[in-house]
Amino acid sequence: MKKVTKIIRIDADKCSGCRACEVICSAYHAEPQYSIVNQKRSRIRIFRDEENDLYVPILAGAYTDVECNGHTATIIKGKEYGDCSFCRQSCPSRDLFKEPDSGLPLKCDMCGEPMPEGGIPMCVKWCLTDALLYVERTEDDETGEVTERVLGKTEPAEVLATVAGVGRGAASE
Repeated sequence: MKKVTKIIRIDADKCSGCRACEVICSAYHAEPQYSIVNQKRSRIRIFRDEENDLYVPILAGAYTDVECNGHTATIIKGKEYGDCSFCRQSCPSRDLFKEPDSGLPLKCDMCGEPMPEGGIPMCVKWCLTDALLYVERTEDDETGEVTERVLGKTEPAEVLATVAGVGRGAASE
């Protein structure tokens, strides 16, 4: 039997730190849609260490009602980062991935149902460096074989036209 899942694959080495993913995520999830940009409402955040030229996209995970008791460190390019730096969880000890007005936890829903036009999460569409890819992952229970296939992306110019309400070719008319 084969198990098929879709995930957002993150390649931190390709992230430029532009934060376009944060902007479009917050705008897409605004009520009404695209009415406001508030990056605190984004379900993706870019961990930034500009001094070390390090940018890591982090997708909001599930809420946990307990504070972390892990005491591990991550070392990247010789610099040590604490437990919370790359954590996906929303928890009582920090404000990351919480709705700023209500305090309710936020979780990446890959743009929910129905999916945006083209069936690709908005953060992936807007990522100009391919640090974010939408991937279909197939696992074969019998053989243990895992295959991944990158799903299509819309060009950023087409995404901008869609968000602005401009059809193809309308800008040149």
